[in-house]
Amino acid sequence: MTQPSTSRAWLAGLARAERGRLGLAVGCGLIAGIASVAQLTLLAWLVASLLVESRTPTTLLPAFALLVALMGLRALAQWGQDALGLAASLRLRRRARGELLDHLTRLGPVGLTAHHSASLAHRVVDQVESLDGYVARFLPQRYLALLMPLVILALVAWLDWLAALFLLLSAPLIPLFMALVGMGAERLNEEQFDAVARLSRHFIDRVRGITTLQLFGRSAAATEEVHAAADDYRRRTLRPLRLAFLSSAVLEFFAAVSIAMVAIYVGFGLLGYVTYGPAEQLTLFSGLLALLLAPEFFQPLRSLAQHYHDRASALGAAEGMVALLDEAPRRGFEPAAPCESPALVELAAVTVSHPERGGVLKALSLSLAAGEILAVSGPSGAGKSTLLQLLAGFLDPEAGDMRRQAGLEVAWMDQRPLLIHGSLADNLRLAAPDADEPALRRALSAAGLGALMSALPEGLETRLGERGVGLSGGQAQRLALARVFLSEARLVLLDEPTESLDVDSEASVIEALMALAAEGRSLVIASHRAAPLACADRRLTLRDGRLEAVNHG
Repeated sequence: MTQPSTSRAWLAGLARAERGRLGLAVGCGLIAGIASVAQLTLLAWLVASLLVESRTPTTLLPAFALLVALMGLRALAQWGQDALGLAASLRLRRRARGELLDHLTRLGPVGLTAHHSASLAHRVVDQVESLDGYVARFLPQRYLALLMPLVILALVAWLDWLAALFLLLSAPLIPLFMALVGMGAERLNEEQFDAVARLSRHFIDRVRGITTLQLFGRSAAATEEVHAAADDYRRRTLRPLRLAFLSSAVLEFFAAVSIAMVAIYVGFGLLGYVTYGPAEQLTLFSGLLALLLAPEFFQPLRSLAQHYHDRASALGAAEGMVALLDEAPRRGFEPAAPCESPALVELAAVTVSHPERGGVLKALSLSLAAGEILAVSGPSGAGKSTLLQLLAGFLDPEAGDMRRQAGLEVAWMDQRPLLIHGSLADNLRLAAPDADEPALRRALSAAGLGALMSALPEGLETRLGERGVGLSGGQAQRLALARVFLSEARLVLLDEPTESLDVDSEASVIEALMALAAEGRSLVIASHRAAPLACADRRLTLRDGRLEAVNHG
């Protein structure tokens, strides 16, 4: 498990890049605080002037105008603090999300197989968004909670050192209780993020399997399971809220006690019942100002306590994100050495192993010629998919040598192609974002979907559901092949492309594959079925990660 210090270091590294905006936010907060102190000072002077010196309000009009100006300055400075904090938060969240997405790209499809898509989406979206309050509000307030009380304490000490002593004695108790409560809140927030990830996985799995659940009469039970998981999340959400209310109650209690002590001291001092220390020098101005400044002394600490749970939430989210960032990719990013022969790819005694399975490919040597159709067969677990992942660049060999032609582009297709919720055109443009409509139609025709296109009233704008809802299995495979036609990849890797298809659909897909090969592309087909293997120029048989036989078509 990632240590909390690592999470804090990661967050601190992100925040350092925004220290300019955060520093300006702190500066604006100081201006707002000083304007508030000046406003209270002027207010106390106005009250003393009216009540003690019996001055008329008309003679104090400049002071009233200055009071209004200070109110405007305070509002403007607070707006600047909020705007700069939000700008820093937006940039930091964008940087954190980019770092996560770049790392997901480095992990590649193989590295991401251990993660549920819902958990990954939760980390990239929800957990990154939970950094907002920490950056925009907590970080600037952390400095303001130190600086502004010192400014107010110095002013109160200048007015009356005994009143300042009452404030000083109660101030350390508030951060102490905040820290004690915050440690528990951080742990609870981390558990809450884990619960959200589990709930997301649970819900999306039930949605994806809704057809199967209905066929077996388990939809009602699945609904109850989702309700139970949601209720568990509700209970977990209330725990940090209880802690938040507890910390707020503790803060308000000590702040109220301290303000009450100052009020009692000022009141009895002005009445002459307190003669100790500076009490005899109290005036209406000094006593009223000390009393007005007492709540302002605790206000930055109140704001810090309010945003302290943003910090706990951010640290809880950072735990999951740093754990993901700590996962080492199983592939490098140095380009493979170029082939010295006309072959597209050459493998020389390569070895690949998975932590949970041990050696998967063992001293495998292979050469793939340009324009060749290569079929790979063997029992389950023999290493067929791992070989395709190696050829695609998703994995690096642990031993041996892999060479490929410079600039070789690869297309991948398996038995469950990725089809998104959107139009046919949206799904095709996953492979070629800039393709125009004639190019899309040509690709569909090459993949054997021309007749389907002519029968669809909306044509390329026909909407599909997630995972190709609205298409048969064979049509989904041919749509994926149409994307391959749109790409410029010279090497096409196909993992069980006809596994779930009936005989007619399989024949249509194989016909499209042969049309793809006729364009001069190299195909590597891993399959158990005889029909895809029969169209190959060369057939390899793997067993226990080793090359058992080579047959030429």
